[in-house]
Amino acid sequence: MTSPETDQTKAIRIHAFGDTSVLQWESVALPSPAPGEVRLHHTAIGVNFIDTYHRSGLYPLTLPTGLGSEASAVIEQLGSGVTGFHVGQRVVYAGRGPVDGYSERRNVPADWLIALPDDIDDEVGAASLLKGLTAWFLIHRSYRVCAGDWVLVHAAAGGVGQFLTQWAAHLGAKVIGVVSSAEKAALALRNGCQHVLTSGPAELAGEVRALTDAAGVAVVYDSVGAATFEASLDSLARHGVMVSYGNASGPPPPIAPLDLARRGSLYLTRPVLFDFIADASEREAAADALFGLIRDGVLKVAVNQRFALADAASAHRALEARATTGATVLLPD
Repeated sequence: MTSPETDQTKAIRIHAFGDTSVLQWESVALPSPAPGEVRLHHTAIGVNFIDTYHRSGLYPLTLPTGLGSEASAVIEQLGSGVTGFHVGQRVVYAGRGPVDGYSERRNVPADWLIALPDDIDDEVGAASLLKGLTAWFLIHRSYRVCAGDWVLVHAAAGGVGQFLTQWAAHLGAKVIGVVSSAEKAALALRNGCQHVLTSGPAELAGEVRALTDAAGVAVVYDSVGAATFEASLDSLARHGVMVSYGNASGPPPPIAPLDLARRGSLYLTRPVLFDFIADASEREAAADALFGLIRDGVLKVAVNQRFALADAASAHRALEARATTGATVLLPD
């Protein structure tokens, strides 16, 4: 049963778009869960680059707003009509609706939730769901990676990048990673890359051609955006697939369809995760595949940065400075 009272919780809020100074730690009202909702107490909160886009206004939200799209949690309360879950159950979610993951407690639609297996740690759950499901749809839906494919992964030592390189290597692909430092290069090699490049965009296509006997790669997974877009296109083989799924350096420039023809009849896609997990059956199947590979040790989830929830600004600064490797989580007190 729910109660009519409104509680208080602590959460990160922004009232204007901008740099990390706009992140405010506030007390906010928390009503009882509505029908079909559950109240969650967060145990670990995933930090993703899209959170910085929301904060800066690149992907604008209605202000004031919270931030954060994924977390592990324990169910505190069920709204009316909720079935299949119980109070005290460990769950994880990655939601497309109102972003409010940077909070101690919140209400979410029950159909967002995925039961967190007993053998998956809270931090691993929070660090892996959004990034891991992103890797799943990139590898299995945006372009179906096959054994023997040459695959180019930008930001190969980052959160999604590490899932992509490990998963693609597991499928038998030949993975070329692009990173920004020797330290990240070593990490990318440990995570399945056969080759790692640290040079800039001007040299990228030439180096990729040299590694692939001038053929180019079957697919590029590019989360960087403007700075690498042209070089990524020029790294593709004939009929290759350009998967642009992020804008870390800003949005890619417009491109004319004839430019794709001129480069070898290329394909270009700009996919979004939630279009591939729109219903519960799709979401659960993808999560089962992800957790199964984590359980089997194929996907190693490296939670390399932990910040207090109230100090989310430090997490954003580290992410934007490309000073992180693997996953970053926020931890409530």
